[in-house]
Amino acid sequence: MHTIEPYSGWRKHYIASEDIKSPFFGRIYSEFEFTNTIYNYYIHPQWDEFGSETLYLKILYVDYNIGFTIIEFIGEWNDTLYNDIMYLKREVIDHLITNGIDKFILIGENVLNFHASDDSYYEDWFSDIENGWVFAVNFQDHVIEEFKSIGIDNYIVFVPGLNINWRNHKPTKIYEAINKTFLNKISNI
Repeated sequence: MHTIEPYSGWRKHYIASEDIKSPFFGRIYSEFEFTNTIYNYYIHPQWDEFGSETLYLKILYVDYNIGFTIIEFIGEWNDTLYNDIMYLKREVIDHLITNGIDKFILIGENVLNFHASDDSYYEDWFSDIENGWVFAVNFQDHVIEEFKSIGIDNYIVFVPGLNINWRNHKPTKIYEAINKTFLNKISNI
């Protein structure tokens, strides 16, 4: 796991540690000192810790004018044992919402498992972004099924089998494609 780095191809457009509105503003990273672990497996030091013992993230891009962010995750999303959604909501999401973000693109290809608790923090997140949305990209099918098993798909849009080659596009193009997909999905309800 230590060789899996968060995507760095958009660093010319955005760096969370240099964004005064970011919850990770001023954070200093090492390229060589591996300190964070997921179940005793070291992970790359560029991943951001936000309170969870098993889930880490990287804010890859934020556009405050449009109000969207793209966040990449790694690890095990464990609400049962570690209440990961509570830490995510309180330490990252609330901060972004306060700064005008109401559209969230979550990249989950490196999320290995999900363990459910209840959906109250997801419901709070959903109610905090009245005109926004949360869209999950490239989560593994078994992880999507685990999220759906307790109804979290009422708050986060999951599309099983949808694999977006997001690294080959600019962040605003990803947003435009997902926003169009989201608008099409809700117009068919």
